[in-house]
Amino acid sequence: MKSSVTPKLAAPRWCRITEVICAALLVPLISSACKSGGGGGGGDVDARVWVNDGGDKVMRHENRAKGASASTINSVWDGTRVRVFGARNETVSFNVILEAGSANRTGVSVSQSELSGPGSAAIGTVARTGDGVFNTVGRNIELFFVRYLRIEGLSALSYGTYDERHVPSVMRRPFTGAGIASGVWEDRAGADKEFPEIAVPLEWVGAFDVAKNQNQSIWVDVTIPKGTPAGVYKGTFSIRVGSALWREVPVELTVRGFTLPDVPTAKTMLYVGYPDLSRRYTGVTWPNNGTVEDQKVRRVRDRHFQMAHRHRISVIDSDVGAAVSPGDRPRDEWLPRLNGSLYTAASGYSGPGENTGNGVYSIGTYGQWGWKAEGEPGMRAHTDAWASWFAANSPSTETFLYLIDESTNYAQTEQWAQWVANNPGPGSALKTFATIHLPHADDDVPSLNIAASWFAIADPAVWGPAKDSFDADASKRFMVYNGKRPANGSFATEDDGVALRQVPWAQEKMGVHRWFFWESTYYNDYQGGRGQTDVWNVAQTFGGTAPKSPIRGKTGWNYSNGDGVLFYPGTDTDFPGSSYGREGPAASLRLKHWRRGIQDVEYLALARAADAVTTQEILERMVPKALWENGVDDPSDPTWKRTDIPWSIDPDDWEQARAELADLIE
Repeated sequence: MKSSVTPKLAAPRWCRITEVICAALLVPLISSACKSGGGGGGGDVDARVWVNDGGDKVMRHENRAKGASASTINSVWDGTRVRVFGARNETVSFNVILEAGSANRTGVSVSQSELSGPGSAAIGTVARTGDGVFNTVGRNIELFFVRYLRIEGLSALSYGTYDERHVPSVMRRPFTGAGIASGVWEDRAGADKEFPEIAVPLEWVGAFDVAKNQNQSIWVDVTIPKGTPAGVYKGTFSIRVGSALWREVPVELTVRGFTLPDVPTAKTMLYVGYPDLSRRYTGVTWPNNGTVEDQKVRRVRDRHFQMAHRHRISVIDSDVGAAVSPGDRPRDEWLPRLNGSLYTAASGYSGPGENTGNGVYSIGTYGQWGWKAEGEPGMRAHTDAWASWFAANSPSTETFLYLIDESTNYAQTEQWAQWVANNPGPGSALKTFATIHLPHADDDVPSLNIAASWFAIADPAVWGPAKDSFDADASKRFMVYNGKRPANGSFATEDDGVALRQVPWAQEKMGVHRWFFWESTYYNDYQGGRGQTDVWNVAQTFGGTAPKSPIRGKTGWNYSNGDGVLFYPGTDTDFPGSSYGREGPAASLRLKHWRRGIQDVEYLALARAADAVTTQEILERMVPKALWENGVDDPSDPTWKRTDIPWSIDPDDWEQARAELADLIE
């Protein structure tokens, strides 16, 4: 069966022949604006609307459609309509860009109609306001008002600058073929520009303004229920300025004839903190059990778990402070997260992974387990209790003891891991975990079960054999945490939109058991010494500050944008001017990009069952190199490599690959 998605290069090929044809495509935008009045009179002739899949980040100042540019044509937008496709139990997205042109647009409102399909089949939504948006039952179409953050410096934790090709494309200075750059901070196209980042539920915003010569993105998520019949579903995205209709954009969704599973193939692990949430939502960092503040934090945390679950991501937290476990077992609020009851209609949840548990539990995250002073007898007693509880109550949950974080005290880590491995009781079944370079885990901590590594460059002659050694031992698992170019896409706010889509593909190719992101609610940058961050308005979330660098812009120790933040607080007691007063988070667009890649891996898994050879060819084409496969330039100093990133940053390439996989599956 041929793909129902527009072929990747069909529109761009003929658009590049002449821009006259492309200008004709944009006539409906102009005439529609003029006929409707557009809310501003004569200046409306240069207002534009266009659409992409969100993988191409459109900065707020960009006006790409001005002059009928062919650059707006892409795999989901032919100049007049949106065309997307997806499987059952999948969330597909598109991003509508409203360009104000030379006049301010005030009182803009948007809506997406029900999508009508074969017979009486339809995909719709349920209108809700305020905290009601966290109840996703029946909300198969969601609209988000995109907020922007100004990038004032490069993210030091996500890539280096000795080779300009390691830098995200829009942040690069001019460079030679070897990545040797020239110029200054202002020569970077994204320098001091506003990047799309926060997906605010449209119900929290209502009507909005778009300033002249700027654009505004509206993100649309469509979740396709499992029972949806295959076929084409049609609807309309409508835009009004005041009471006048500005534009109606046709939307076509093709539902393919297969269903994605509830349990992700590309497994993940995302940390959600406790004190940062408590402080932002209640003003109290450690509320006492049973208080009003404590009850609010419980609701808020559950909504983080549900939002992550709807994005196919598994959450972990810690067992310390006011959130301490009642003995050697999870806290009571974890039970519905583990047995899946938090992800049911009765708990206000609908979407991927219904009635399916979280899948992973970390004991003593970041090494915060409390029996270090008890020696080996204590280790045996506590691990026996933890292992026995999970065996009896949640045997399918992957559980481990987080021994230590980023430590080079390998002897201590090995001793703890050995104590667990040598336990004569049930505790020996509990796996041990540490963040550590894989070769060190293999050589220096042989009793460790799970090693999670983070790196930009690595020597394949060292890392390849270490991975083979881990793979040969059924008791061991290899994970990767965070992200660093050119090994893989990063979590930096200014990275390319496909960066986090690439990560699950790399995970699948390299046999990475789980991908771990260290934090999602890091609102207090205590490590950088900056204290509380106004995350709604400041891109920098981690690291110190220093005088502005002529090359890097704002800089400082580990200066980073978006690091540790994937959820934005719906209530903010530290920065009340930024608060929406809601008991739950808004998602970052990076969370949605990560989900896109996770869903792509389901296509890979289903296609492999139909045609393993062709599927592998597609995988290799999209991710020719990942992790240590880039190699090093000097094995005696395996810390650097001059190379471009090995994956495409064009979202159309990724959509074409997904379409090919869908054809294989069907």
